[in-house]
Amino acid sequence: MGLLTLKEDRPTPKAVYNWRVYTAASVASWAACMIGYDSAFIGTTLALPSFVDEFKLHAPKQISVAHLALQKANIVSVYQAGAFFGALGAYVSSHYLGRKKSLLFWTTIFMIGAGIMLGANGDRGLGLIIGGRVLAGLGVGGCSNMVPIYISELSPPAVRGRLVGIYELGWQIGGLVGFWINYGLSETMAPSRRQWTIPFAIQLVPGGCLLLGALWLRESPRWLFANGKREEAMKNLCWIRGDLPADHPYILEEVEAIDRQVEHDRIHVGAGFWKPFLALKQKKVLYRFLLGGGLFLWQNGSGINAINYYSPTVFKSIGVTGTNTGFLTTGIFGVVKTTLTLVWLLYLIDHLGRTKLLMIGAFGGSMCMWYIAAYIKIADPKNHPSPSGQLSSGGISAMFFFYLWTAFYTPSWNGTPWVVNSEMYSQQTRSLGQAFAAANNWFWNFLISRFTPQMFLKMDYGVYMFFAILMLLSIPYVFFLIPETKGIPLEKMDELFEIKPAYKAHRTMMARLDEVDHVLGYGNEKPKNDERMESV
Repeated sequence: MGLLTLKEDRPTPKAVYNWRVYTAASVASWAACMIGYDSAFIGTTLALPSFVDEFKLHAPKQISVAHLALQKANIVSVYQAGAFFGALGAYVSSHYLGRKKSLLFWTTIFMIGAGIMLGANGDRGLGLIIGGRVLAGLGVGGCSNMVPIYISELSPPAVRGRLVGIYELGWQIGGLVGFWINYGLSETMAPSRRQWTIPFAIQLVPGGCLLLGALWLRESPRWLFANGKREEAMKNLCWIRGDLPADHPYILEEVEAIDRQVEHDRIHVGAGFWKPFLALKQKKVLYRFLLGGGLFLWQNGSGINAINYYSPTVFKSIGVTGTNTGFLTTGIFGVVKTTLTLVWLLYLIDHLGRTKLLMIGAFGGSMCMWYIAAYIKIADPKNHPSPSGQLSSGGISAMFFFYLWTAFYTPSWNGTPWVVNSEMYSQQTRSLGQAFAAANNWFWNFLISRFTPQMFLKMDYGVYMFFAILMLLSIPYVFFLIPETKGIPLEKMDELFEIKPAYKAHRTMMARLDEVDHVLGYGNEKPKNDERMESV
């Protein structure tokens, strides 16, 4: 059906794949630009000579190397700590305010935090930066909960992975700007307070774009149906489906499926703020929560956030010397990630599927990490730097495998866990499930960002071996426990996760859907929508 459309599990009017659904996903994904920018710019900003001079982070006689590493770790990690609580808090705001208003609320919190950071200087110390990063973290934590849910609830099943993937693309675009900005500033601007405040100020741009764009967005129809606001829900659903009339067969079928799911959840979960928590007493619900949260353990176990937040340290361990050279290498890393995210978004996620991507990415990425660890062990670039200041042939090969690792990781573990978690829960537990998943992401993110400097001081090449082992361990986790969700309607997720073994669940579920079509007399031909409704 074309690059921007795919064959759905039922007859689909062309109007469903319209500009509104893609634009809504893109507007909401400004939140991901905020997150991606921060994960990229903070590491290189801490390495800017102007920032180091302003806050006296380079005096070895006054401050030990270990204490300096601790200070940098605190600056970085308080953001993740705030995001952990923001992700949990978004469940509260989502329940009472809805998806759209929650997004506006948490974006405002982020903007306040980003503004506070701009007041820091050498005389005031790091307090305003740390305090502002806590608030900014709360904001992005809340947004990281809301955006994938919001997009998945608007999406037609066949392109749901692609649309949620726009969130990941936004993350990478923000990261690309963050990776390059300090290289540009260090090349074009003399060291000054202005030089390091510009990267902090840029945070306000994606936040402001989201606040303005969100005024155009409409509330999630599924949230409205679940909360008894049927008239507004129908209006929004028809709008996002390209102004299809309320009595169109496609709309009638989608509403029927939503109603069935809402009724099922009312009986088995119940309505109200605390009911999803009580639903965790059901083993099948708790099991799915643990599966989704576990994906972020393995994602962070790949080493990505150690690289994102401390890229100069990572490249220095391989033998890259010089501030600007490290910034340039980091910028190329951002280009590779963004380019491969486009491939993942436009083709891989909705064609190859979720679980295959995760397993291929984990195996290939692990092999690359083993090579880098072996190079550092044998060559010891920290104690035996190249006399010319350039990378040796072995160092060049290590850099090649680092970028190859990026090629394996980016179109697999970078965004796929967010896609899976946005679609694997039922309507009544989706907000709590996503809160739990996002909190898991930020919890493991916090641990990595907090202890990476100490890990490099104590473990050296062992850091890469640690991440390589974790990537290998993620493969059986995915294969035996995570069913493929590609192309499965949201309202069929409960049934999908009941099928065992997990690696056969997708095939079985698709066969059931095909059987329903066969019973209705569709065969291998796509019927007209009015014919299908007459059959129903």
